[in-house]
Amino acid sequence: MCYPGCMESVQENLKRRSFLGRSLGATLAAATAVGSAAAVAATPAKARGAVSFTDVIDLTHSLYEGFPTFDGAPWFSKKPAFTYAKDGLNLNVWTLYEHTGTHMDAPLHFSAQGMSVDEIPVGDLVVPLAVIDIRDRAAQDPDATVMPADIRRWESRHGRLPDGCCVVMNSGWHKLLKSPRFVGRDAQGKNHTPGFHPSTTDFLMKERHVKGIGVDTLSLDAGIASGPFPVHNSWLPSGRWGIEALANLDAVPEAGAHLMVGGPKVEGATGGLSRVLALV
Repeated sequence: MCYPGCMESVQENLKRRSFLGRSLGATLAAATAVGSAAAVAATPAKARGAVSFTDVIDLTHSLYEGFPTFDGAPWFSKKPAFTYAKDGLNLNVWTLYEHTGTHMDAPLHFSAQGMSVDEIPVGDLVVPLAVIDIRDRAAQDPDATVMPADIRRWESRHGRLPDGCCVVMNSGWHKLLKSPRFVGRDAQGKNHTPGFHPSTTDFLMKERHVKGIGVDTLSLDAGIASGPFPVHNSWLPSGRWGIEALANLDAVPEAGAHLMVGGPKVEGATGGLSRVLALV
């Protein structure tokens, strides 16, 4: 159990004591990667320097009943099993799909034998963060996508993408959570939301060493590509992971931060509700 506010207390203690700044690098350097058929996951872990930071930014939306879903169906419900008034404690029963709220996509989500979420090496879940800002373009076109040119523009300002990083799209959609635009469903039932273009993820897989990608929308794919899911069907089977429905991306710099993904450790899970933090 975790008492109310315990996560915030832990984060404050981490900042105050610079715990991760002193020890995280050594811990990750000693981590041993589990086996995987995917080439990216088979890459030997490299020694890493210390991760220093002065702030922790929560990139996680609070999950609630009625949280938007891709098909409009309710994917999360919560009801009390015990109450303090009656039983002397509070305990709820959750019913949820794995892929709701701010959550992780594991390779198994779109592959026959990829890693389940509990098999992803923990050393792959604390990584450099690169934020690709397409807010201006997405404000004009809800079907906007992250293109290879966006990656190259980022690199022209900040240098080559760090090895083993996570590349995150900031489309501004994280501010639209309770607006119909967040799902963007039109009269024909088709969604219109930003995402990654397949040519971009192909570039990241072939030309760069990237562990994960993330979006502030409901899907790694743009909404108009929701039928065949081209990004899901290429990115995840390669042994890489994704994060969907990220929050608060305007508070994170384009470069220099690290991402910490607190994915669920559920045996055989294809993904799941996650607490995602930026170390700035």
